Amino acid sequence: MSSDNSCVSARGLRAAFVSASVLVICTFASVAHAAGPTISGTPPSTVRVGSWYSFVPAASDPDTPRRALRYSIRNKPSWAQFSTYSGRLSGKAPRAGTWSNIRISVTDGRSRATLPAFSITATTRGGTTPEPSPGNDAPMISGSPATSVSVGNSYAFTPTATDPNDDRLTFNISNRPSWATFDTSTGRLSGTPTSAQVGTYSNIVIRVSDGRSTVSLPAFTITVSDVANGSATLTWAPPTRNSDGSALNDLAGYRIVYGTSANALDRTIEVRNPGISSYVVENLSPATYYFAVRAFSSSGSESANSNVASKTIR
Repeated sequence: MSSDNSCVSARGLRAAFVSASVLVICTFASVAHAAGPTISGTPPSTVRVGSWYSFVPAASDPDTPRRALRYSIRNKPSWAQFSTYSGRLSGKAPRAGTWSNIRISVTDGRSRATLPAFSITATTRGGTTPEPSPGNDAPMISGSPATSVSVGNSYAFTPTATDPNDDRLTFNISNRPSWATFDTSTGRLSGTPTSAQVGTYSNIVIRVSDGRSTVSLPAFTITVSDVANGSATLTWAPPTRNSDGSALNDLAGYRIVYGTSANALDRTIEVRNPGISSYVVENLSPATYYFAVRAFSSSGSESANSNVASKTIR
């Protein structure tokens, strides 16, 4: 489609148990909410050896009950347990060390969402503070950096740092994102990423020093995501007869299938309302998407796909 206000209509394929219907796609761009699960939360990045560690992410899905969501994890620490039903990661670290690139995901069976990778550092002192120099108390640093930012939005984080001896403090950073600047006098990390800088920036470490002792925040990750604000409105004519010509009396709803290839419609939205004849597919990032609609009955029968129509999000 070439115009945001134009509609294209095409005759659908003959269905397996319903007569062929018409699929109409009207296209426009608007800010919309995500279709599929979302996951959020800030896992604790430090724990004292022998102390209990616990983190439970928050997840939701507009089309799936929370109890039906399932969780998975990559790079789980060997000392921790993980629940696939709640996403809870818990346990006691038996020794000092750092466990990195931990990723927790949630799925509704059709699509998946993943928290940014994180690390857990177990220490014998309850923090990352090294032994201070003789006659000197080491500085302290704290703060929780944001772990995601969208293209075109500004990112800013400034840690909180103090020194018991009122020494002058200076900051430094490792693995600074290319789109960000860093202030060595305040520790402020800030910037505005562009679409060319979409990606994940890992193992960022901010340190503070009083000239004799240096302490650091736990390593963190910032994920830059593209703006996903496109949408497509699908409209179809509800079927009234089975493919053999008999009256259709048990229509239960529709399944919208779509993807970025006409031969791989790998995302599904289920509409369990036979009275609905249109649906807005939302939160589409820039790409060309292909859509089709299937009808299904209360007895479990399902039609073939309608025609495939496309929409380009710019």
